[in-house]
Amino acid sequence: MLLSKESVVSMFRSVALIWQQNADSLSDIDSRFGDGDHGVTIGKMAALTLERLDSWKEESIKDFIEDLSTGFMGISGGSAGPLYGTLVEGLAEPLTDETAIDATTLKAMLTGSRESLFEITKARVGDKTMMDALIPAVDAACQAENDVVKVLQAASGAALQGAKDTANMVAKFGRARSYGEKTLGTPDVGAASTALLFQGFLYGVEKQG
Repeated sequence: MLLSKESVVSMFRSVALIWQQNADSLSDIDSRFGDGDHGVTIGKMAALTLERLDSWKEESIKDFIEDLSTGFMGISGGSAGPLYGTLVEGLAEPLTDETAIDATTLKAMLTGSRESLFEITKARVGDKTMMDALIPAVDAACQAENDVVKVLQAASGAALQGAKDTANMVAKFGRARSYGEKTLGTPDVGAASTALLFQGFLYGVEKQG
């Protein structure tokens, strides 16, 4: 299976919808040790994604993803916009003018997202951030069989487990850091929304059959 433009549309639309469906629960998690607005910011990114998908005409997949990245960067509401803008920007880095994406290129795109975030944050697995979902997701994707569905299944499963694991960690970044061991028992909201991102990608491809 190759990811066509239609597949990419389905993937990002599914991400937007799953983010919208979970916006309130994300803000609830964030309210415990953060500003409580992560779900609001995620909702803004979801709305922007749907808007850009509806207006996508002749631009290449690379151009669409880069344009979406720029839009995320400009969203106000803490660090989520710039972080997700960077993640999405990394997805576009291996692309040129492809009209369809194979599993090898998909793995390179996911690796690009991780490497782009490595350039702007020192957070790694165990620090209770979105990287606890992203890093294992990319690792699992790269180890998966060269099949786009299996790549996304591996990434989604690892991201979800990584997000769950953050409940057993002490926050080391952001506002939550000041709460120390009080953050034990609560998952990291950035890891949670990142796990939803990978779930959305997978659901979008599965809808395409």
